[in-house]
Amino acid sequence: MPADRLLTTVLGAFQGSPADSDQINRILSTTTSLLTTLSNPLNISLLTSQLLTAPAIWGQTGELAISFRIISIFNTAAITVRKNQLEGPRKPYDAYQPRHGGGIHCDDWARAVVKGADDKSARWEHVLVIAGVLLGMEGQNRRGLSQGLRTTLEDAMVTATNLAVKDPSCGKLGLESVVLAINHTFPLLSGAVSNDLDYDTLLMVMGHAMTSSEGFHDGLVIEAIGLDVIQVAASKFDWSAQSPSFLLLKNMSSKPLVTSMGPLSRLIAHAVEHSKDPRRLLELREHLLAFTTKIFASWQRSKLSEIDSSEETLYLTTETVQVTLPVLWQVLKSSMFASIVVLQAIIGKFLIDPMLARSQGTETAAHALLMLRNLHFISSRLGPNSFTAYTFVNLTSIDILSRSPAESCNFLKSIYPQTAGQIPAHPLKRNLDLFYLNNSEHFTLVLSPADNELLIVTPASPYLNPTADARLREIFEAAHSAMLAALAAPQAAELNAKILPFYVESLFNSFPTNLSPRQFQFAFKTLIQITTPPAPLSVGQPDLAETLLELLHHRALHAPTIPIPPRVVENDAAAQNLQPPLSEQAVLLLTLLDALPNLPIILLKDWLSLTVDLLNAIDNEAMKQVCRARLWKVLESGDMDVERSAICVEWWSTRGGREKVLFGDVEEPYLMSGGLGERDTSRL
Repeated sequence: MPADRLLTTVLGAFQGSPADSDQINRILSTTTSLLTTLSNPLNISLLTSQLLTAPAIWGQTGELAISFRIISIFNTAAITVRKNQLEGPRKPYDAYQPRHGGGIHCDDWARAVVKGADDKSARWEHVLVIAGVLLGMEGQNRRGLSQGLRTTLEDAMVTATNLAVKDPSCGKLGLESVVLAINHTFPLLSGAVSNDLDYDTLLMVMGHAMTSSEGFHDGLVIEAIGLDVIQVAASKFDWSAQSPSFLLLKNMSSKPLVTSMGPLSRLIAHAVEHSKDPRRLLELREHLLAFTTKIFASWQRSKLSEIDSSEETLYLTTETVQVTLPVLWQVLKSSMFASIVVLQAIIGKFLIDPMLARSQGTETAAHALLMLRNLHFISSRLGPNSFTAYTFVNLTSIDILSRSPAESCNFLKSIYPQTAGQIPAHPLKRNLDLFYLNNSEHFTLVLSPADNELLIVTPASPYLNPTADARLREIFEAAHSAMLAALAAPQAAELNAKILPFYVESLFNSFPTNLSPRQFQFAFKTLIQITTPPAPLSVGQPDLAETLLELLHHRALHAPTIPIPPRVVENDAAAQNLQPPLSEQAVLLLTLLDALPNLPIILLKDWLSLTVDLLNAIDNEAMKQVCRARLWKVLESGDMDVERSAICVEWWSTRGGREKVLFGDVEEPYLMSGGLGERDTSRL
């Protein structure tokens, strides 16, 4: 059909009654073709103008998908027009060559399209058109426009965006369409042009778009899942891939804003950095807190939250574990990443703005930690340290909040475990306990001894029980870290005398069942540090450190010599990397070696001898090599002061030299003229 007749047909279809999705697809496909074949700029402008006001396209739909299609139409058409210009005009009478257009120049085509975005259509629709042209002509370094016209279109994009977001008649669809368009085109805008964006107004428009029905829908889809999770066997539950909630989730995960949530969250963060109105930042902060609270509340009401992650394969069907659940967690992870990227920018803004820091810094830090708590059921599956933005927000917020002891205490009380003093049965409550313990340990220095006992020791104590469920190892280790932080606080001398015996007994009884080798070594080294000078506890109880060493040494003499089972070290990367696997006896010896640099000088020589005797008692040569290497590292690493180093040198000589101590009676000679560093270390 000739282009003119096809244009007339399409323009007539535009004015028809609201069409169904199939008919809309046909109309838009034909429109795309026409935009690349029309040679008269007036017809291109007319087609653009009619498209933006077509009742058949816009009559009944309020979905952002149509706006995305409009961008795609002009993007695709622009790419084709540029390609035609690069390839040159076809021979007019070559029947074997398909016709690719009228040969209109890229600049002329772009001007004709933008001219069609006239007063008959809304400003937000103009944004869609300009975005499509820029993406098609200039995206992926295509350079289809002259520099002057590109700058003009960039300016027009920013101007249209600023006018649209301030237009009261724009509506929800219009605002979300602007967010969609600016999100895709922002990388194409030059710095000078993008600085003219009205970030203060745009900030909350983007924030609402992120969490709206076209974004994460405030987590409401999670609540719908509960209606579709059914029991199919005595201990099996199923969430079918054909259920309404899963179909709703899949539809949400494929929406334009959700699929581009990474760039959108970074754009919101950029807007935060360039915002000049503190009220907007506070509004966005509260909006994010409300959003994460809804996410958590929805998950809490879901039946899936009643199943621990380690037990999903036991209680969920194969289809649920392999098909439906991964899609849910992908959406949840996306919501967490987006929230934390924006939150990182907010925290950064408060750090560099003295007025904001003074007036709202502490409250913002507390709000940020509350958001991380709301999202912890998601982040704990990844490991918080695997996400640098999470680590920044967490540690920076703790640092800001800890400057105010009263606010720190109030914050911990606000998130204090409901079942403090016992291990809750619900997995989500245990997850909140894990967050609490991981964060509370950072506040021990600013809490009073009474608050340390109430807010740290009491919630941590149930997880120190050596007979507790070994599957909760991560929470057990968090509890030990929190307890050690409370014990190490300078003001905790009286508290230490009260709870140290209980903790030491729990520590020794928990290894290796509930504590990994790494955590046990760290805990014992900390105990030695807080019981030796200059720690205050060493003044009142000077023999406590040696008592701990005696307990460790006695345990090591009678400890099992077979390798620790893999299940015990499965979450301990340091232990997994050790070759060969170590026995309980070898781990206890390594723990003793790590304690040597902290020993009082009067005890050092005796414990060096006891340590080496214990090393020689290890039968497995491979394990012995690992321990020898650690002894070498401890004595030669520079951790000891001058006086201790001198004692070590004297002790070496009394034992027959360093080589004798490390390797016993060896046949091959070693070069020892300048110290261990000059000897071949391949045996280690």
